[in-house]
Amino acid sequence: MANQLNNSTNESTAERLERIIAQTERIIEDQKIFGETLYLSPENNMLDTLSAKHQCAEIKVRCSVSADWRTCASLPQLQEAIHACIECPIGATRTNLVFGSGNPDADIMIIGEAPGADEDLQGLPFVGAAGQLLTKILAAIGFSRDEVYIANIIKCRPPGNRMPEKSEVAACEPYLHRQIEIIKPKFILALGLTAANTLLKTQNKMGDIRGKTFDYHGVSMLVTYHPAALLRNPNWKTMAWEDVKLLRRMHDNWKNGEISQ
Repeated sequence: MANQLNNSTNESTAERLERIIAQTERIIEDQKIFGETLYLSPENNMLDTLSAKHQCAEIKVRCSVSADWRTCASLPQLQEAIHACIECPIGATRTNLVFGSGNPDADIMIIGEAPGADEDLQGLPFVGAAGQLLTKILAAIGFSRDEVYIANIIKCRPPGNRMPEKSEVAACEPYLHRQIEIIKPKFILALGLTAANTLLKTQNKMGDIRGKTFDYHGVSMLVTYHPAALLRNPNWKTMAWEDVKLLRRMHDNWKNGEISQ
């Protein structure tokens, strides 16, 4: 068995991993009959370290994302590379991975917290009630959704729309970083405190950071209220309106060559 598992001659990495998964799944079935100690031996390091069931789970996690996702040069390539991701537990509970949508060459990137129920069903960001409000906000400052790029910190819906856990952010945020590297936006608008604090690696209050400009790895970033928060607290809309008007002015000044990026 060890020789079979280690035989990778003339195989690609993906083919070898698929073969290992198939062999390990057969081991699991045998262990159901003969006990979990079957096949375990000191010289068989892979199966001696973990039970076959745990080993198979570990291999499947590693197979869930293409090994070369970090070098993907386009958004479609990146989406294809990570669309089967189960690097954290909520990957197994989602209906659809919500990658992002919009202009791949956008000047402005809008980043929220996480998909909700509607987004999970459709596989697109900001398509529920909050998304409809975001569309109206963008239109009010002269942008369509097709002109910007919209994404979230994490790409799978947390159960019950709870806040993302640190481990989930740690697993998923690198994908967002790669999206930003590919798009190369001039401005980022962070929607909500969770998105803002995650990007800035700080713990702030909204009143302390909204309407201010931050440097995010060379990109000018503004923070405002999440549209869902505006639906719950309409009195915050005035402040959000001031924030997005500032974004529009900054964008126009950059377009006119009045500020450099």
